[in-house]
Amino acid sequence: MEAGKLDATNLENKVFPFTGKKRAEVVLRAAIGEDSAAIELDDWCCVFSSDPITGAITENGWLAVHVACNDVVANGAEPVGVMITVLMPEKTSAEDVEKVMKSAHEAALELGIEIMGGHTEFTYGLDQPVICTTAIGKVKKDKLITSAGAKPGDDIVITKAVGLEGTAILALDYEEQLKGLVAEKYLAKAKTFLQLISVVPEGRIASALGATAMHDITEGGLLGALYEIAEASGVGIEVDAKSIPIWPETKTIAEALKIDPFKLISSGSMLITVPEGDKLVAKLKEAGINGAVIGKVTSGRQKKLIATEKVVEITKPEGDELWRAKKMLDK
Repeated sequence: MEAGKLDATNLENKVFPFTGKKRAEVVLRAAIGEDSAAIELDDWCCVFSSDPITGAITENGWLAVHVACNDVVANGAEPVGVMITVLMPEKTSAEDVEKVMKSAHEAALELGIEIMGGHTEFTYGLDQPVICTTAIGKVKKDKLITSAGAKPGDDIVITKAVGLEGTAILALDYEEQLKGLVAEKYLAKAKTFLQLISVVPEGRIASALGATAMHDITEGGLLGALYEIAEASGVGIEVDAKSIPIWPETKTIAEALKIDPFKLISSGSMLITVPEGDKLVAKLKEAGINGAVIGKVTSGRQKKLIATEKVVEITKPEGDELWRAKKMLDK
């Protein structure tokens, strides 16, 4: 198999049939497009989401905390804490574990959450650390948002820009290899994108303004997230490629490596469906967050990206461009 998350077809056929006994308390469970689960506790829901960090080396503990918390915020929940499993290669040391935990600690302080526990070990067969984080959040039962809530007529809003996480990882971990291909001013700026990974602020704003669905844009990039929201909600989508924000640093690195920025891991950018997109964009701007309306939710099931000279069908994500870029740069 190629590196990256399991594709939707294999999830449906090889994973989802084997999820044990269905429990009445579980009000959000495993499905295409859903990154979290939720259980009902009287008037509240407890929301859980697990994520690994496997593609990044620099600040991987910090990234692990933020990425996991982004998923529970996409359900309208307030993050409370995380559990972290730290798997380290045998060649590393206790000081390397400390570096991961200090990085995770900084992220937890920024979010006001607790690292409640987890597991740490040195693991045979690894050539770089693997950090697995489960975030736990809480939300009133009637405020729970899922990826299945998008409705025809909703606007589609994206925050910040596509490819932020992928751009930052490539600039941080492959700076030397990219120096001959990308101007140093772009690499320097790209490395700062990691600071923009949290979508907690925009998640809170969008929840308050009546978002019908939210999705943190992770592996598979923007096109993968659009596909997953459409599939989960049973709707169509129509997106204007010219409206999609892409910053010069991402565009330059993507062109140098011949990768598609719309398919590049994009933690730090939230995909939101909402009845009044312009109102949400204005509210985001007040908070210092860039946002743009990029399309509409439609009836039917067609998923269309309208490019300059053609209309492209948005299909099931087939992996992330980060892995293709890493394979080229690791040669």
